[in-house]
Amino acid sequence: MNDYYADLGVPREATPEEIKKAYRRKARQLHPDVNPGADAEAEFKRVSQAYDVLGDPTKRASYDRGQDPYGGATGGFGQGFTFSDIMDAFFGGTAAGTRGPRARVQRGHDALVRLDIDLPTAVFGGEETLYIDTAVLCQTCTGSGAQPDSGTRTCQVCVGRGEVQQVQRSFLGQVMTSRPCQACRGYGDVIEHPCFDCSGEGRVRTRRDLTLRVPAGVDTGTRIQLSGEGEVGPYGGEPGDLYVEIAVEPHETYQRRGDDLHGTLEVPMTAAALGASLPVETLDGLEEIDLAPGTQPGETITLPGLGVTHLRGQGRGDLVLHLDVKVPTRLTDEQRELLVQLAESRDETRPTGRMGANGAGHGRKSKLWDALRGR
Repeated sequence: MNDYYADLGVPREATPEEIKKAYRRKARQLHPDVNPGADAEAEFKRVSQAYDVLGDPTKRASYDRGQDPYGGATGGFGQGFTFSDIMDAFFGGTAAGTRGPRARVQRGHDALVRLDIDLPTAVFGGEETLYIDTAVLCQTCTGSGAQPDSGTRTCQVCVGRGEVQQVQRSFLGQVMTSRPCQACRGYGDVIEHPCFDCSGEGRVRTRRDLTLRVPAGVDTGTRIQLSGEGEVGPYGGEPGDLYVEIAVEPHETYQRRGDDLHGTLEVPMTAAALGASLPVETLDGLEEIDLAPGTQPGETITLPGLGVTHLRGQGRGDLVLHLDVKVPTRLTDEQRELLVQLAESRDETRPTGRMGANGAGHGRKSKLWDALRGR
């Protein structure tokens, strides 16, 4: 028998990790793709056989006792050496991904749903009911996938390994590859009598309702994560998470800009000229606002703290009212006479036009006089 420790260049007391590192180092140096010489190929096979023995605890123990680890079989590359070991040497992984059967129980997928809410709910928060179509645990088999009083049996094709192996010849010798067993889908066992309700998956789809607490200050595009409220995984696996994406519906009066609310307040011409106290319907209820005499169109009134609640902080934004002074378009004879008297007292019966700051339109006095004369 060869001196496998010398072939790998490690002492006899070397740990499994040291043996693996030594093999990887030599395999990279001697691989035929890197070192095409005939001597390198032979050395590569010798090093690979050494790792096949020393990398297996059972074979290593037999070798250390002076016994033939192959039981008298002819040695050489490919004797119990798999393609997965080559992948270990170069990529730190295996050719088949994982060795042994894969677990039936898996984590469920995350889910995403959209929730439409109105502006008051976005401002103050509230509770909403969600109706979700998702996968839940099968109550008949409690996630096992098998009918009650039945279970699984070891797969007869892969004998519980979850994978089948195939030996192929190459310039390196015999290379063994692995692939998932088709009979058991890589699980290593087979459900003899699948559950009728879930068809052997351990979960069923159903519609359920969920109460969601919407925090104050959310906006369109905000996502709320609900841990463990997503789909239940196959065979009773851990459920995924549920993400709720918020969509705020347009409001008939107010428009949101950041955490401020904006709205247009129409006021009569007389109220703007004389000043007045007006009730305004806000999201918090009726509020009295004071118009100063001579209020002009386009001016704004800010009501602090009546906007949107800050989502990640304290306090609220402001409510901004944009004033729109309404000039009457229909007047009675009496009303027209009174306004004519007002215009005469202000020497505005024949006003001169004056361009505004933006260079467009008539002056406000001219507009008023045109309205009085029915133009």
